[in-house]
This record gives sequence, structure tokens and C-alpha cells, in this order.
Amino acid sequence: MFVLDDLLFRPLVGIVDALHTAALDELYDVEAIEDELKENQLLYELGERSEEAYERRRAELEEELEIAREVHEELTSGRVEVKT
Repeated sequence: MFVLDDLLFRPLVGIVDALHTAALDELYDVEAIEDELKENQLLYELGERSEEAYERRRAELEEELEIAREVHEELTSGRVEVKT
């Protein structure tokens, strides 16, 4: 029975783990959030975004960036895993 588990179940867990990691990488893309911060700054400097809208969006993006960095830290440290 354990041999069957090793042959059938472990590869499935590996695939699910890889998909989970890829999804988290895409969902919490640090570079994309940093690019949005730069774009927000540029729009404000060009006068296409009000100061109020700029500050509100900057606060949102900084919060997202902090969360994304924490998620990536957990991924690289191996603390996030699929439980069997």
C-alpha cells in the first residue's frame, strides 16, 4: 500500500506544489507592483492624477508590495508548502 502511495500520490503532490508556487509568484509579482508604483508617480508628476488619487493609490500599492515581499520570503525559505 505504501508503494502505491509513493507511486501515485507523491507525484500529484509535487505537481500541486509547483502549481501553487507558480500561482503565488504570479499573484504576488513584486516587479509588477513596483512598476505600478512608478507609473502612479509618473502620472502624478505629469498632472494626470490628482494628489489625493496619487496618495491613495500609493498607499494601496505599498501595502500590496509589503505583502508580496512577505509571500516571496516565505516561498524562498520553504515555509509555504502543500500539506498532504
